[in-house]
Amino acid sequence: MYEWIAKLTTGEGQGWLWQKVLSLLPVRIVFGLCSILAYFTMFAARKGILAQISCNMADLLGPMSTAQLQLLTRQYVCNAMITLYEIIFLSKRLPPLAAKLFQVDGEAHLEEALKQANGKGFIVYTPHVGNFFYYYWYLSRKYDCLTVASAGSPELRPMYLQFQAMGCQGLDYDSMPPLELYRTLKKHVNRGGVVFLLGDFWRPSFPVSRFFGRMTRTPEGAAMLTLEQKVPIVPMHGYRRRDGKHRLVFHEPLVYSQSNALNGRQARAEVNVELNRFMENVIREHPASWFYWFNAHERWEQEADIRDVGDSKLVESAVS
Repeated sequence: MYEWIAKLTTGEGQGWLWQKVLSLLPVRIVFGLCSILAYFTMFAARKGILAQISCNMADLLGPMSTAQLQLLTRQYVCNAMITLYEIIFLSKRLPPLAAKLFQVDGEAHLEEALKQANGKGFIVYTPHVGNFFYYYWYLSRKYDCLTVASAGSPELRPMYLQFQAMGCQGLDYDSMPPLELYRTLKKHVNRGGVVFLLGDFWRPSFPVSRFFGRMTRTPEGAAMLTLEQKVPIVPMHGYRRRDGKHRLVFHEPLVYSQSNALNGRQARAEVNVELNRFMENVIREHPASWFYWFNAHERWEQEADIRDVGDSKLVESAVS
């Protein structure tokens, strides 16, 4: 997947030709081309990365017919192509397009969260579903926002830099020490800022948690901030509709407090499992729009393989 992205973002191989052609075509024609290209990609790469994507979908989403699985995989490929096109070629046209591009539901929940925060800010929490670059840009126009990104990848870095130039501020997880990262987020939210966190990142160094009913590792930044700084979390998700517009849905704010019966690690594990359930529900509702199908199989762990057995027991108590 990252190799495909690199061809467009860095101009490798014939990427420069695609960049030139796509920049000249009307948006609707490009969307149609993406749908056609998805068919050809299904044939050309059916034994490579697409086979792994289909396998991961069947593994996590449950039984489905071959036709359903092929359709879902093709929709995923088409969505990925359109999202890349939007980020690379349309993002600079976002300001004049914004009024017609977004359908926003539940925006009142953002103001509700601000009131609940008592002078502090709040957290917006979402998985990598839809065009999350667009959704962060939308929030950044209305609030003082800060996010965490994995900008160390040479394939993705040009996209992050492009949005940074558009006023979307972020911290690089790959180059910033975890403690400094957390302190910066804490300072930002305590002075009334909004922290936009994508909760389905995976790293082998993350704490153990559960996702799709399986042992994995997910970041605990949102859980730490909400418990320690007493700020609300606004879950949200977005996806591209058939007409090309993006629907953003902000859910009711969640307010967590640490029970006296739980220590800090137990409380964070409990909150993290609940947030993972939210992300799982979003992915099941919009499966073709989740970015990480291509490498989802890499994130699962057997309990016997988990280095910190104590962490796995914390998670088991959180889901029981």
